[in-house]
Amino acid sequence: MATSTGSSSAAATATTSSSSAAATAAPQSGPRGGGFVPMMVTPGGGAPDRKEERDTERNVREANIVAAKGVADTIRTSLGPKGMDKMISAPNGDTVITNDGATILQQLHLLHPTARMMAELGKAQDIEAGDGTTSVVVLAGSMLGHVSTLMGKNIHPSVIARGFLKGCAKAQEVLRGMAIPIELADRDTLLKSAVTSLNSKLVSQYSSLLAPIAVNAILKVVDKTATNVNMHDIRITKKVGGTIDDTELVDGLVFSQKIAHNAGGPTRVANAKIGLMQFCLSAPKTNMDNKVSVADYTQMDAIIAQERVYILNLCKRIAKTGCNVLLVQKSILRDALSDLALHYLAKYHILVVHDIERDDIEFICKTVGCQPIASIEGFSPEKLGRAELVEEVAISEDSKIVKVTGVAPTVKTVSILVRGANRLIVDEAERSLHDALCVVRSLVRVKFLCPGGGAPEMEVSLQLREYAKTLTGVESYCVRAFGEAFEVIPYTLAENAGLNPVQVVTELRNAHISGNKNAGINMRKATHTQGKISDMLEKKVVGPLLVFSSATQLATETVVMILKIDGILNSR
Repeated sequence: MATSTGSSSAAATATTSSSSAAATAAPQSGPRGGGFVPMMVTPGGGAPDRKEERDTERNVREANIVAAKGVADTIRTSLGPKGMDKMISAPNGDTVITNDGATILQQLHLLHPTARMMAELGKAQDIEAGDGTTSVVVLAGSMLGHVSTLMGKNIHPSVIARGFLKGCAKAQEVLRGMAIPIELADRDTLLKSAVTSLNSKLVSQYSSLLAPIAVNAILKVVDKTATNVNMHDIRITKKVGGTIDDTELVDGLVFSQKIAHNAGGPTRVANAKIGLMQFCLSAPKTNMDNKVSVADYTQMDAIIAQERVYILNLCKRIAKTGCNVLLVQKSILRDALSDLALHYLAKYHILVVHDIERDDIEFICKTVGCQPIASIEGFSPEKLGRAELVEEVAISEDSKIVKVTGVAPTVKTVSILVRGANRLIVDEAERSLHDALCVVRSLVRVKFLCPGGGAPEMEVSLQLREYAKTLTGVESYCVRAFGEAFEVIPYTLAENAGLNPVQVVTELRNAHISGNKNAGINMRKATHTQGKISDMLEKKVVGPLLVFSSATQLATETVVMILKIDGILNSR
């Protein structure tokens, strides 16, 4: 990058010198009395050498391609059900073990601008489809490898970009042509797609448990005519303790905080009337710094008595509304609850859960039907929510959660409690479950399925090769190279499984040439045909069309953007 910057600076200096020389020469009138007399600039006059400029642009593009391919090669081994995991160690000592492409790219410390573009590519795929984050980066890296080959044949980057965009449009047609329409009422099809997503995760052995949870959660928050899913209506709570088998779906709320029963308050309340409080139940403070000087014990007793009366009046007004469950938002200025307030609330048999995060307020209100209350004057029965049961549940000897169940059946929210033996397992289970939820959401947005196992990529590759034969000129080479780039997906799937990638990809290509467009790589050990080519629809290996189409579109756009870069300049 330093070399290209220096060359660009030299070219800019040479151009400036040439322009200065031209500006110094006095304009001479031609035969008609207007215009400039043509001037010939000698090589020693500082004019930039076009060949040197082209070499500089080529060096910049090659450096960008090397940086981008380096990122793709880093996560390539994590692709597919047999992909490896990465252990990422942060400077603060935290460790993450995952094979999720978006998480790996997010944790990497990348310096090169083009490498950061690849990380943003994975993030964009995660936002758009929620799955396929590794595939999109690997696909973009393969495209850039073919770009480097085409540039070695002196094909201009603009021509390559034009050919790739034309190939992308054709690839989208091929994907839509092999897609299968589905209905949201077909729960089995949704389960197949969720299971396929989970099979490539660290928690793949629990896919039979997590996949139904993901499908049921999505179907709970949408109706049959929905075209999108608000993922904020699904709240995932993580709790260390137990195993992943203890993960469950809860129609209501789950809090990882314990009930504040230091003063002997209740731990179980039926027919709950829930209040969500955003003010503090503690001694008031002024808006400015102050100091109170106490001269004797009589004044101290008077201050304590006033504090007792103040807090008691607050608790009385809360109890008067009929509230028997109190949720207290976390305060960053002072303690939201004092021990004295807990004592009085326990006397009124009010269950208290404190340190509620601000980000959870909207979800809580939508679930139980309450309204956040910012002051004691606004505490009224109309702002209370309803639930059949609020109770504290012990999940281990020293770990407890709070469950709120029995909410209104019309509520379009759901909670998921993720359990695991340690923090690393719980975090990975949460990421895997999120991907499964996003896969089902993709089917809600675009109700089409595609076979998996490298089938769509191989079909796109073959169809683009045939399409390239109908084109003429250099564009034909570009479209053919674009199609060949897709073969990196089945090649990597076979390579990561320890198979012979050349042999497997050749067999897969022959199957597609013979007309079996649903043929893919079968790596399930239970069939005793590991590495053989099978019909992916029969093996129930499927994925949403949106995942494949968005990966193709985003990867192509990123590669074209990298191709358009011919210089890297440092800003002031």
